[in-house]
Amino acid sequence: MQIAIGSRGATFTAVAIAISTLGFLSQGMLTAPRAYFAMAEDGLFFRSVAYVSPRTQVPVVAIALQGAFAIVIALSGKYEQILNYVISSDFIFFALTAAALFVFRRRRPADGQSGYLVPGHPWTTGLFIAACALIVIGTVYSHPKESLIGWLILASGFPAYLFWRRKA
Repeated sequence: MQIAIGSRGATFTAVAIAISTLGFLSQGMLTAPRAYFAMAEDGLFFRSVAYVSPRTQVPVVAIALQGAFAIVIALSGKYEQILNYVISSDFIFFALTAAALFVFRRRRPADGQSGYLVPGHPWTTGLFIAACALIVIGTVYSHPKESLIGWLILASGFPAYLFWRRKA
């Protein structure tokens, strides 16, 4: 960005990336413990993870677990390396989430009451899915090792799910 729009542009871009990163990380830190909590409540994870503090009404064990995972991830490599573990996996799921709009629209056409109206759908939705696919392809092309590691981490959840499902 410094070459394209000067040092102020580079600074602005760095600040925008930092704010975006903090927003994404805070979203993950807030939603992941709820997933662990729900899994534990359904018997698909350690029961203790479903513990809710009587005073604060939050799943404290699940939040502490997410914090421990975040520390391990933060200490496991450089920022770019860790980011590339996640990008190729996350954007597959972003695209699948957007693709679900097509399924919802087929099952229940937009009637103004359905809660999933999207401006410009299906074109904007298709464009978003295509952009996600390009991001995944680009990440795999430029960082194949990190993408593979990310996919292996993601795939490790499947045997864990089967284990806990059998146990439940």
